[in-house]
Amino acid sequence: MKLKDLTQAEIEAMSYDDLAMMILTETNRQMKINELFKEVCNLVGLSDDEFVDKLPAFLDILSTDHRFIMLENGLWDLKTKHSTKVIIDNDEDDEIEEDIDLDDIEEEEEDEEEKDIYADDEDNDDLADDDDDLKDLVIIDEDEETSGLM
Repeated sequence: MKLKDLTQAEIEAMSYDDLAMMILTETNRQMKINELFKEVCNLVGLSDDEFVDKLPAFLDILSTDHRFIMLENGLWDLKTKHSTKVIIDNDEDDEIEEDIDLDDIEEEEEDEEEKDIYADDEDNDDLADDDDDLKDLVIIDEDEETSGLM
């Protein structure tokens, strides 16, 4: 859905980060934070004073939202439009460069989270041995302890 197809009520009901995403998608260009938020404010109908008051909160939103990325030159864009270059230094002289898509990294992280962390391993046999160590344990009341010392 495009911004021009939305009613004013629908636009006002949307979050600022969703509006920013639609703006960056439709304009297909990178924008400075104040320029992007000014576009959002114009859509929602916020005043210049509200723009100044809410700009820091908007920066926090974009910084924590995984859909956005701040580029080296201070411009913001959608993360899906960019890949990162990772340099792996195996030895002192060997360097391997790879272009990695950020979406692939997120998928790998999700796959790791889905692994069963409670799977039975052979290493867990050590836990059964700990029970044998406690078989000679004796529990004594405070009364028995003090009377035995006298």
